[in-house]
Amino acid sequence: MTDTRLPVDELHVISRSPAETRDLAATLAVAARRGDRIGLHGPLGAGKTQFAKGFAAGLGVADVVMSPTFTLMAEYAGRLPLFHVDLYRLAGDADADAYGAGLLDERERSGVTLIEWAERLGPSLDAHRLEVTLDEPGDDTRHITLVAGGRRYARYLAAARSWGPRPDQPGRSS
Repeated sequence: MTDTRLPVDELHVISRSPAETRDLAATLAVAARRGDRIGLHGPLGAGKTQFAKGFAAGLGVADVVMSPTFTLMAEYAGRLPLFHVDLYRLAGDADADAYGAGLLDERERSGVTLIEWAERLGPSLDAHRLEVTLDEPGDDTRHITLVAGGRRYARYLAAARSWGPRPDQPGRSS
């Protein structure tokens, strides 16, 4: 029997401030390519939108990035187009809602799609993506887990490994 699971690689990073979360995301954006999908996970207030702001800055987006909770998707121009999707408000079969509403379509092949609350899409979301999970153990510290769903996304983990301690930013863990 053939194993059809994707090769997966994982990295754990510690962020000690919203600024550090944005800085990590900006570092990851350097590795971005057309057609990439990034799923953002974590409870309310975990830093998903801070991550999106940093990623946008790393792509050279000049606009102010806000969570598109009420509009569901915002588009930004940068080195690559950024499609920032927030599925928090979708209820029931979010999978059908997202595809039916045109939130996920072929336009996104031209840029990078960040999906907050990506788990709400269910099984139809392609497994080939970068998964970013932000956990908040307390204060401003965030434990961030990056999982590359396939070899294509391993470059993000390499970029994260290059993100290192700075005097005001203690950095990463294993």
